[in-house]
Amino acid sequence: MNHLTDVTPLPPPDRLADVTPLAHPRLLSVVTAPRSAQARPLDLRVRAQRIQIDELVVDDPRLVLAHARQAALDDPDTAEQLGYSPTAPLPLPAAAALLCALYETDALTAMGLRLTRHTTRVSASNQQTEPVSLVLSSTPDQED
Repeated sequence: MNHLTDVTPLPPPDRLADVTPLAHPRLLSVVTAPRSAQARPLDLRVRAQRIQIDELVVDDPRLVLAHARQAALDDPDTAEQLGYSPTAPLPLPAAAALLCALYETDALTAMGLRLTRHTTRVSASNQQTEPVSLVLSSTPDQED
């Protein structure tokens, strides 16, 4: 018996339309069941960013350095990022930066720093448009 001649021939092309695919009855009912359309929230992919900047000046350098030394002991990891080590003390700019990183603006005024300007920058955009930006700036009232 030759295996090449033992193949069942396909029906003629005009009879192919009569051939129905075999499907499992349970699967057929699941596949053909109508799906209800679920309402999806509108996703515009708009990204917004808000940056708040407090500009401060050092009014009392000794007080700032004293508070920064204590802050370096309390949070050595943050102080190390600013270049502090027990053998190399923090310079005044690094001391001010350390205090600003660890404390809120209200607390900084008692540590020898003074707020000179507060700026908020907001931008929002999606992938199709240029960003929309807003900059709000204020200065605290100066006492005479």
